[in-house]
Amino acid sequence: MEIRVAAHGPHVMVVTIDNQPRLNAMSRAMMADLGRVWDELERGSCRAIVLTGAGPRAFCAGADISGDLSASPDTARVVGHALLKQDAYPKPIVAAVNGDCVGGGVELLLSTDIRAAAPHARFGLPEVKWSIYPFGGATLKLPQQIGHVHAMDLLLTGRLIDAVEAARLGLINRVVPADGLMGWALETAEAIASNSPSAVQAVKRQISSTIADHARGRAALEQELGDQVRASAHFAEGVAAFREKRRPRYE
Repeated sequence: MEIRVAAHGPHVMVVTIDNQPRLNAMSRAMMADLGRVWDELERGSCRAIVLTGAGPRAFCAGADISGDLSASPDTARVVGHALLKQDAYPKPIVAAVNGDCVGGGVELLLSTDIRAAAPHARFGLPEVKWSIYPFGGATLKLPQQIGHVHAMDLLLTGRLIDAVEAARLGLINRVVPADGLMGWALETAEAIASNSPSAVQAVKRQISSTIADHARGRAALEQELGDQVRASAHFAEGVAAFREKRRPRYE
């Protein structure tokens, strides 16, 4: 399990989430590592970032639900920083969605700026099926990015959609053949990096600041709602059902 960082030329960095046995789900330690990577890249000289997952099956399956599911304020800060939930991040991020992108993977995707997916990729926010509150930013960012009705459809049903529908909804820019996806992402990042870094980062900072201000204004309510869900009997049943690979029984 690791977050890999590699240079592609002088101004583009590639960040890869690698936990292939668990569909690139991220443990709390991986999220802390990802937060540190964002900090290092922000301080560094790169001008654009490509974000992807390892292997052909998944971009990111979100949080590793087999591990620590606590969500204290300190943990929420680690997760929020990994997902750039409240960060006015200045470096542009291009997402190459190489496979399934669900739960916190979608919330991570929402922090990126330009996105393409392989045809076999699926997208969804299944947290409500397992009585988990999606506190990584989906309730704040998704309605802004794809509109209220589409966001509520995904958040309340927990259904998965394919890459074509994700493009139709505006969740991604386009669908790209799997064998050309990284080429597209690197070419896009190189095009960004060839522009004025001062102008590009000013544009990115302004837009991400607006989103971050909104998220920070709702942080207390997010924590309260998440705590209420985690304290419920439904949460214990949902997590148990997920781990036992059965349908939950909500009384």
